[in-house]
Amino acid sequence: MEKKLRINLHKVPRHVAVIMDGNGRWAKGKGMNRIFGHRNAMTAIRDTVDAAKEIGVEAVTMYAFSTENWNRPKLEVDALMNLLVSTLKKELPEFHKKHIQVSTIGDIISLPKKAQTILRTVISETKDYNGIKLVFALSYGSREEIVNAIKNISKKVVNNEIHLEEINEKVINNHLYTFNLPDVDLMIRTSGEKRISNYLLWQMAYAELYFTDILWPDFRMEHFYDAIIEYQNRERRFGKTSEQITVPKK
Repeated sequence: MEKKLRINLHKVPRHVAVIMDGNGRWAKGKGMNRIFGHRNAMTAIRDTVDAAKEIGVEAVTMYAFSTENWNRPKLEVDALMNLLVSTLKKELPEFHKKHIQVSTIGDIISLPKKAQTILRTVISETKDYNGIKLVFALSYGSREEIVNAIKNISKKVVNNEIHLEEINEKVINNHLYTFNLPDVDLMIRTSGEKRISNYLLWQMAYAELYFTDILWPDFRMEHFYDAIIEYQNRERRFGKTSEQITVPKK
């Protein structure tokens, strides 16, 4: 709670992206299989969303399953899909209670039918909530997202729906999965890995990157607040100089 009091509520990031890394290593450290780590990751998700909601973050996007994750052993992939279904069913009452609006980004139709069904249910039942937006990136890859955006824009150019000269950043944004979300201000990755792994490449153009050695199942509210405090201590220049940032507007 003391850390929370150090946060300037007027400088809170609007959109926080999270790479939930370290489940397998956490489980291995306890002599268990990787699935055990995934099953024990939900507390970290709850704590992160609750902490973000308390300080006024608009959206949190969780990297739950990448397009590359399909290459993992079938047993683990199947277990992850079953865990997704059971977790969403279990957490739906909490989403209602806390007015959490749930949505997804990624190639959702590649997920098993059961997963698609529960996702549609959760998204439909929470779509009108305004507590905080919780976005799950599922079967998601940023390069694939950008390629799909280019294809869709190209089709519109061919069909004379868009003129070539009209294509700008706003047009591209409107064709991404995240068209209804602000750009990412802060990206958090756990487990000590220092890369962004094909995650929200366009949306993180000016994001602050925060890496922690904490393994995801151990990540708690205090760790989220550590990231926010670090974020607020950085100077966000967006290509400008420090002097330009500090000069008051007339």
